[in-house]
Amino acid sequence: MPAPLLITADQVNCLIHAYFLDSGFQHSAFAIRMEGRLDQSPHIKKHIPRGELIELLSKALLYSEVEAHWKGDELSTNCSVPFSLLDPHACSLQPHSSTNNIREPSAAKVNGDTAGKRKATTPSEDARAEKRARKEQDEKDAQMNVDGAPTPKPKPKDAKSDPPQALQEPPTKKLKHKPSVVGARPGAVRFLLAHKTEVFVVAWNPATKGQLVSGSRDAVVNYWAVPSGPNNDHTAPIQPTLTLPDLTLDSQADLTALNWNHDGSLVAIGSYDSILRICTASGETYFKDSHHKGPIFAAQFSPSGQWIATASLDCTSCVWDVKQKRIHRQYRNHGDACCLDVEWLDDSTFASCGADKVVHILSLTATGPLHTLEGHAGEINSVKCNPSRTRLASCADDGTARIWNIENVHSEKALPPPVILSGHQQCLTSIEWCPVTGPGEPELVATASFDATARLWDTVTGACTKVFADHTKHVYAVTFSPDGRHLVTGGGDGSLIVYESKEKKWSWYTGEKSGIFEIDWQSWGNTSLIALALERQMVAIVDPGKVPALQSS
Repeated sequence: MPAPLLITADQVNCLIHAYFLDSGFQHSAFAIRMEGRLDQSPHIKKHIPRGELIELLSKALLYSEVEAHWKGDELSTNCSVPFSLLDPHACSLQPHSSTNNIREPSAAKVNGDTAGKRKATTPSEDARAEKRARKEQDEKDAQMNVDGAPTPKPKPKDAKSDPPQALQEPPTKKLKHKPSVVGARPGAVRFLLAHKTEVFVVAWNPATKGQLVSGSRDAVVNYWAVPSGPNNDHTAPIQPTLTLPDLTLDSQADLTALNWNHDGSLVAIGSYDSILRICTASGETYFKDSHHKGPIFAAQFSPSGQWIATASLDCTSCVWDVKQKRIHRQYRNHGDACCLDVEWLDDSTFASCGADKVVHILSLTATGPLHTLEGHAGEINSVKCNPSRTRLASCADDGTARIWNIENVHSEKALPPPVILSGHQQCLTSIEWCPVTGPGEPELVATASFDATARLWDTVTGACTKVFADHTKHVYAVTFSPDGRHLVTGGGDGSLIVYESKEKKWSWYTGEKSGIFEIDWQSWGNTSLIALALERQMVAIVDPGKVPALQSS
């Protein structure tokens, strides 16, 4: 007799909690964690793959279709009505074009999509919450799609573009044989394997070549010394130089932020356990404070390193005096809405944004905001200053980004209206300024979105100069190379794609169900390295110097 199916309310709550986190619904995730007492659940620390709830629902929908269409010993194929999770199904039969009316269940339709594996439905009102189901992969024969690589297999007609193909996927825990990388020399891609859960954040030390910190879902921070250059042994495994394990006993302790100060002597660590930690470059605890009463989403040093600002789910932002090791001030300008990001404009002024759809310009001394920037119609996820600190970019769930002129931010006069960047179809996840602008050229920003695209924008006119549509799932991360020549994107499809002059130059596929959560590209003199925070419980290091397509002509 087969074992009975076991489904508990606790398991369902953990699946929904993971779904909320994947979808960016931080408030809802926090609420179900508290009300469901998930901190006491034996399942809360288990690895739940991204999009798992959608995949299980897709399989349930497929079973319902088979159940409804099984007639005698055959499966009817002439029903034109798609299946829905919420609506009852009523068959609408059409005449057969042939006498054969039997088919395989994998050809079933979901919202009219019949190309290969079905995708989860994505209604525009709830687009950010939906996840695409996995697409069929041939792990044995697949190859990475780079310039000069073999032609990929034909794609469905409704697909936007060819996604990067994959080599044989590396195992999750151990890589006995490093996969060769098409279009690159040996050692171009290396893996750091010490983490046991998803890696969410990575940050290079700006002053010490090759020093990297990475943080994962289980509150573990690893310090790494990554060798580089033509003479290093790329076959030797890289072990952490230091591990800061179990920073907290809280079962929900995802690491959310890593930020080095300008001289690389201190690194700030933000976590879901609400505690701000500052550690030295050697891993010693310099300072920690539990003033926040909710998860910390962002932590950033001021340009001089004298201050550090944080953003939290408790609806506040805080500023700490780093030298004095104490809180300077707590700001409650976002009302009952959580604060999602902070960005320093200079050493005494910073911006905060949140779920209340506004950006506040705040001073270390003024009693209230210097300015409040309004106009977004959705939660504002990120704010970033241009290199000259004269303009501020914001991106939001309303699918737009805005460029604010802050040259006269210390004046009492109202700031000019923003330049609106409109074109994405779903919420924006990140925005980045190009660090280098040529003489007479407009400053550029890049945006990433849940609509599976990244875009490049002229910040003066608001025109979209390029749409990058090579990803097949949400784009989580976008950044520029330090010299501004390359743009790199990473997404839920596990693809890293590098562009130059608006054209794709090189791509690498990390493997199925291996989303790229964060990208950090750092240079020290003539040495340049890219770090990727991967869903597959590891960090990937890409050496651009070993990728011919990324070299100057």
